[in-house]
Amino acid sequence: MSIEQANAIDFLAHDKKGQRAVLFISDHLDWEQDEARHLELLQDKLNHYIWAIQHGKAVEAMPELKGLPVSIIVWGSHPLNDSAQKYYDLAKKRASELGFSLEFDLDGKSFENR
Repeated sequence: MSIEQANAIDFLAHDKKGQRAVLFISDHLDWEQDEARHLELLQDKLNHYIWAIQHGKAVEAMPELKGLPVSIIVWGSHPLNDSAQKYYDLAKKRASELGFSLEFDLDGKSFENR
């Protein structure tokens, strides 16, 4: 699954070190090809994840994650451009207001090193 499947959770894991539930979004798209469409897909995907978190659907597949803090990590294949960085800054703030965190991880390297 990927950013293009808005109504699916790409991957769910238990970060045992950080004691949190982590929902991953796989984003293989290049920001330079169609930035507007890319932002739209990301927004749709994040909206679905927020809905799933708020309605308890995000952790149904792994009930042991219920009650843990939640993080969304976007595994991107391409570095963020200026517009994407601005979007992430706003989205991170909103995620924090809703009680969870949002991170961008280029090629999944940050999560692997935890």
